[in-house]
Amino acid sequence: MPGAARNELKTLSKDNADNVARHLAMAARLIDDDPALAHQHALAASRSAGRVGVVRETVAITAYAVGDFALALRELRTHRRITGSDEQLPLIVDSERGVGRPDRALEEGRAVDRSTLSVPVRVQLAIAMSGARLDLGQPDRALQELEIPEADPDRAFEWSPALFSARAAVLEELGRESEAAEWERRADIAAEALDAAAGIADREVIVVEEIDLIDDDGAVDVASGFIPVEDEASDSVDDRAEESVDAEPDVVDAESSEGRKEGER
Repeated sequence: MPGAARNELKTLSKDNADNVARHLAMAARLIDDDPALAHQHALAASRSAGRVGVVRETVAITAYAVGDFALALRELRTHRRITGSDEQLPLIVDSERGVGRPDRALEEGRAVDRSTLSVPVRVQLAIAMSGARLDLGQPDRALQELEIPEADPDRAFEWSPALFSARAAVLEELGRESEAAEWERRADIAAEALDAAAGIADREVIVVEEIDLIDDDGAVDVASGFIPVEDEASDSVDDRAEESVDAEPDVVDAESSEGRKEGER
């Protein structure tokens, strides 16, 4: 559990904090494979710690995962009131879409100064706003929502696969099928490159020559379409998921890695 969440639970008694932490951990573990059970764990945590921000946030996320967008909205607003954080604004926008209010979704997204948001949240918000435009039958404006500096087709950050796929969906809606296919291809390449980069970063021992693959930009080079080699002994996805969400993604030059792969053969 991230340190910030542990700090929030310190307001509870030790026994209660331990119980709530177990429910939150189970919710995080189950959210992808069994969202309904994850939601039950989140609700159990809420019954014991309803005034803790991370608990209300978890209820919101799991409610969204099971399609209860009205509950997700209520919990997200409570979380924002408790914490003062706008980090879940993209989910608020998407939840408004989920209850059939794309106009309200756009209002929510425009109500916050985007410069105050972290880069991943700004990207997620752009994707959500683009979706609301599509809901309103405005594909041209949906594409405009995605015209952000982070939409660099030649580099991949943690947010790039979703951003590239969203752009592909809008282009397809506009009938620009060849462009849509190219952006979807880049989304696939970015996702695979990032997975491979995560595998390299998780190794306890890194070959010295791999130092040349690391730069300071936090990106994976996806222009060439080559993918870094992933070590079979790298940690599991579940282990990586427990890392802090604030951690910067490792950087891999995909083309250099592919060349090393060929040499090993």
